[in-house]
Amino acid sequence: MQGARRAAGIVALAVVCLFATAPSSPAVDIEPAAASIDNIVPTSNYYVGCLGGEANGTVCRTDNADVSYYMDSGGDNKLENDDKRIVRSLLASEYAPTDLSITYDSTPTWSGSSETDIYYSEGNVPGSADGIAFCNDASPGNYKCDQQYVRIQGGGSYTPGLSCHETGHAVGLLHGNRAYPAVGMQDARLGCMKKSVGYDQPLGSNQKSNINIVY
Repeated sequence: MQGARRAAGIVALAVVCLFATAPSSPAVDIEPAAASIDNIVPTSNYYVGCLGGEANGTVCRTDNADVSYYMDSGGDNKLENDDKRIVRSLLASEYAPTDLSITYDSTPTWSGSSETDIYYSEGNVPGSADGIAFCNDASPGNYKCDQQYVRIQGGGSYTPGLSCHETGHAVGLLHGNRAYPAVGMQDARLGCMKKSVGYDQPLGSNQKSNINIVY
Protein backbone atom coordinates (compact mmCIF):
# COMPACT_ATOMS: atom_id res chain seq x y z
CA MET A 1 0.00 0.00 0.00
CA GLN A 2 2.87 2.37 0.86
CA GLY A 3 4.46 1.63 -2.54
CA ALA A 4 1.19 2.41 -4.27
CA ARG A 5 0.88 5.74 -2.45
CA ARG A 6 4.48 6.60 -3.35
CA ALA A 7 3.84 5.81 -7.03
CA ALA A 8 0.70 7.93 -6.99
CA GLY A 9 2.65 10.80 -5.49
CA ILE A 10 5.26 10.60 -8.25
CA VAL A 11 2.52 10.67 -10.91
CA ALA A 12 0.90 13.69 -9.24
CA LEU A 13 4.25 15.49 -9.14
CA ALA A 14 4.79 14.77 -12.82
CA VAL A 15 1.37 16.22 -13.67
CA VAL A 16 2.11 19.37 -11.64
CA CYS A 17 5.44 19.79 -13.42
CA LEU A 18 3.80 19.30 -16.81
CA PHE A 19 1.51 22.27 -16.29
CA ALA A 20 3.91 24.53 -14.41
CA THR A 21 4.66 27.93 -15.90
CA ALA A 22 7.98 28.04 -17.69
CA PRO A 23 10.46 30.62 -16.44
CA SER A 24 10.20 33.88 -18.37
CA SER A 25 12.84 34.59 -21.01
CA PRO A 26 14.48 37.96 -21.52
CA ALA A 27 12.89 40.08 -24.27
CA VAL A 28 14.51 39.71 -27.66
CA ASP A 29 14.12 41.69 -30.86
CA ILE A 30 12.29 39.72 -33.53
CA GLU A 31 13.26 40.33 -37.13
CA PRO A 32 10.31 41.22 -39.41
CA ALA A 33 9.05 38.33 -41.50
CA ALA A 34 10.35 38.34 -45.05
CA ALA A 35 7.86 39.30 -47.76
CA SER A 36 7.42 36.93 -50.69
CA ILE A 37 7.41 39.90 -53.08
CA ASP A 38 8.96 43.35 -52.61
CA ASN A 39 6.32 45.94 -53.46
CA ILE A 40 7.41 48.97 -51.47
CA VAL A 41 9.54 51.72 -53.00
CA PRO A 42 12.21 51.44 -54.15
CA THR A 43 12.23 48.04 -55.87
CA SER A 44 14.37 46.66 -58.67
CA ASN A 45 11.42 47.38 -60.97
CA TYR A 46 10.62 50.86 -59.59
CA TYR A 47 13.24 53.30 -58.37
CA VAL A 48 11.82 56.69 -59.36
CA GLY A 49 12.62 59.45 -56.88
CA CYS A 50 9.65 61.08 -55.19
CA LEU A 51 8.12 64.03 -57.05
CA GLY A 52 5.47 66.33 -55.62
CA GLY A 53 2.22 67.14 -57.39
CA GLU A 54 -0.83 65.28 -58.58
CA ALA A 55 0.31 65.15 -62.22
CA ASN A 56 3.69 63.52 -61.52
CA GLY A 57 2.26 60.14 -60.60
CA THR A 58 5.14 58.89 -58.44
CA VAL A 59 4.69 56.61 -55.44
CA CYS A 60 6.56 57.82 -52.37
CA ARG A 61 7.13 56.57 -48.85
CA THR A 62 5.99 58.68 -45.93
CA ASP A 63 9.01 60.23 -44.24
CA ASN A 64 8.89 58.33 -40.92
CA ALA A 65 7.08 55.63 -38.96
CA ASP A 66 5.02 58.16 -36.96
CA VAL A 67 2.10 58.74 -39.31
CA SER A 68 -0.41 61.47 -38.49
CA TYR A 69 -3.54 61.90 -40.58
CA TYR A 70 -6.41 64.33 -41.01
CA MET A 71 -9.82 63.85 -42.65
CA ASP A 72 -11.33 66.93 -44.32
CA SER A 73 -14.29 68.08 -42.23
CA GLY A 74 -15.67 71.13 -44.06
CA GLY A 75 -16.58 72.42 -47.49
CA ASP A 76 -16.85 70.50 -50.73
CA ASN A 77 -14.05 68.07 -49.92
CA LYS A 78 -15.25 66.91 -46.51
CA LEU A 79 -15.72 63.25 -45.64
CA GLU A 80 -19.17 62.23 -44.45
CA ASN A 81 -19.40 60.54 -41.05
CA ASP A 82 -19.67 57.08 -42.64
CA ASP A 83 -16.50 57.76 -44.68
CA LYS A 84 -14.64 58.87 -41.55
CA ARG A 85 -15.74 55.76 -39.71
CA ILE A 86 -14.41 53.59 -42.55
CA VAL A 87 -11.03 55.34 -42.62
CA ARG A 88 -10.61 55.21 -38.83
CA SER A 89 -11.55 51.53 -38.69
CA LEU A 90 -9.33 50.63 -41.64
CA LEU A 91 -6.27 52.36 -40.19
CA ALA A 92 -6.85 50.79 -36.77
CA SER A 93 -7.34 47.24 -38.06
CA GLU A 94 -4.79 47.10 -40.91
CA TYR A 95 -2.06 49.74 -40.47
CA ALA A 96 -1.83 50.31 -36.71
CA PRO A 97 -0.77 46.66 -36.06
CA THR A 98 2.32 47.23 -38.25
CA ASP A 99 5.46 49.14 -37.20
CA LEU A 100 3.72 52.37 -38.22
CA SER A 101 2.39 54.52 -35.37
CA ILE A 102 -0.97 55.94 -36.52
CA THR A 103 -2.45 59.03 -34.84
CA TYR A 104 -5.24 61.44 -35.78
CA ASP A 105 -4.28 65.12 -36.07
CA SER A 106 -7.33 67.30 -35.39
CA THR A 107 -5.30 70.48 -35.98
CA PRO A 108 -3.41 69.68 -39.19
CA THR A 109 -0.19 71.41 -40.23
CA TRP A 110 0.31 72.26 -43.90
CA SER A 111 3.87 73.60 -43.94
CA GLY A 112 7.17 73.37 -42.13
CA SER A 113 9.08 70.35 -40.86
CA SER A 114 6.19 68.66 -39.02
CA GLU A 115 3.40 68.55 -41.58
CA THR A 116 0.44 66.23 -41.09
CA ASP A 117 1.50 63.11 -43.00
CA ILE A 118 -1.70 62.01 -44.80
CA TYR A 119 -4.65 64.23 -45.73
CA TYR A 120 -7.86 62.44 -46.74
CA SER A 121 -10.44 64.27 -48.83
CA GLU A 122 -13.38 63.58 -51.12
CA GLY A 123 -13.50 64.94 -54.65
CA ASN A 124 -13.01 64.41 -58.36
CA VAL A 125 -10.30 61.98 -59.44
CA PRO A 126 -8.70 62.17 -62.93
CA GLY A 127 -9.60 59.52 -65.48
CA SER A 128 -11.62 56.45 -64.63
CA ALA A 129 -10.07 55.75 -61.21
CA ASP A 130 -12.07 56.09 -57.99
CA GLY A 131 -9.09 57.12 -55.88
CA ILE A 132 -5.68 58.73 -56.06
CA ALA A 133 -2.71 59.27 -53.73
CA PHE A 134 0.05 61.77 -54.45
CA CYS A 135 2.83 63.67 -52.72
CA ASN A 136 2.21 67.28 -51.82
CA ASP A 137 5.67 67.95 -50.36
CA ALA A 138 8.49 65.75 -51.67
CA SER A 139 11.81 65.35 -49.91
CA PRO A 140 14.30 66.09 -52.73
CA GLY A 141 16.75 63.39 -53.70
CA ASN A 142 15.07 60.37 -52.14
CA TYR A 143 11.89 58.30 -52.10
CA LYS A 144 10.17 60.08 -49.22
CA CYS A 145 7.34 62.59 -48.93
CA ASP A 146 6.58 64.89 -46.01
CA GLN A 147 2.85 65.13 -46.76
CA GLN A 148 0.65 62.83 -48.84
CA TYR A 149 -2.82 63.51 -50.21
CA VAL A 150 -5.45 60.79 -50.58
CA ARG A 151 -8.53 61.73 -52.58
CA ILE A 152 -11.45 59.40 -53.25
CA GLN A 153 -14.61 59.98 -55.27
CA GLY A 154 -17.85 60.66 -53.40
CA GLY A 155 -21.02 58.63 -53.64
CA GLY A 156 -19.92 55.66 -51.58
CA SER A 157 -16.43 55.17 -53.02
CA TYR A 158 -14.81 55.46 -49.59
CA THR A 159 -14.83 51.69 -49.10
CA PRO A 160 -12.47 49.87 -46.70
CA GLY A 161 -10.70 48.23 -49.65
CA LEU A 162 -10.10 51.42 -51.64
CA SER A 163 -9.12 53.35 -48.52
CA CYS A 164 -6.61 50.58 -47.75
CA HIS A 165 -5.29 50.75 -51.34
CA GLU A 166 -4.70 54.51 -51.45
CA THR A 167 -3.25 54.55 -47.94
CA GLY A 168 -0.89 51.82 -49.14
CA HIS A 169 0.37 54.11 -51.90
CA ALA A 170 0.81 56.88 -49.32
CA VAL A 171 3.24 54.72 -47.33
CA GLY A 172 5.04 53.51 -50.48
CA LEU A 173 3.29 50.31 -51.56
CA LEU A 174 3.15 49.52 -55.27
CA HIS A 175 1.08 47.58 -57.78
CA GLY A 176 2.21 44.12 -58.88
CA ASN A 177 3.87 45.24 -62.12
CA ARG A 178 6.29 47.43 -60.16
CA ALA A 179 7.05 44.81 -57.51
CA TYR A 180 10.11 42.56 -57.50
CA PRO A 181 9.67 40.03 -58.82
CA ALA A 182 6.89 41.51 -60.92
CA VAL A 183 3.55 39.74 -60.47
CA GLY A 184 0.09 40.03 -61.97
CA MET A 185 -1.96 43.07 -61.02
CA GLN A 186 -4.51 40.82 -59.28
CA ASP A 187 -2.03 38.49 -57.57
CA ALA A 188 -3.59 37.30 -54.31
CA ARG A 189 -0.48 38.23 -52.30
CA LEU A 190 -1.04 41.92 -53.05
CA GLY A 191 -4.05 42.16 -50.74
CA CYS A 192 -5.65 45.58 -51.08
CA MET A 193 -2.86 46.66 -53.44
CA LYS A 194 -4.51 44.74 -56.28
CA LYS A 195 -5.28 47.04 -59.18
CA SER A 196 -8.99 46.22 -58.83
CA VAL A 197 -9.70 45.93 -55.12
CA GLY A 198 -12.71 44.38 -53.41
CA TYR A 199 -14.99 46.25 -51.02
CA ASP A 200 -13.30 45.12 -47.81
CA GLN A 201 -10.01 43.64 -49.08
CA PRO A 202 -7.47 43.70 -46.20
CA LEU A 203 -3.86 44.85 -46.41
CA GLY A 204 -2.44 41.32 -46.41
CA SER A 205 0.60 39.77 -44.76
CA ASN A 206 2.98 40.50 -47.67
CA GLN A 207 2.33 44.24 -47.43
CA LYS A 208 2.57 44.24 -43.63
CA SER A 209 5.95 42.53 -43.87
CA ASN A 210 7.21 45.11 -46.36
CA ILE A 211 6.04 47.97 -44.13
CA ASN A 212 7.76 46.46 -41.10
CA ILE A 213 11.00 45.88 -42.99
CA VAL A 214 11.16 49.50 -44.22
CA TYR A 215 9.81 51.35 -41.18
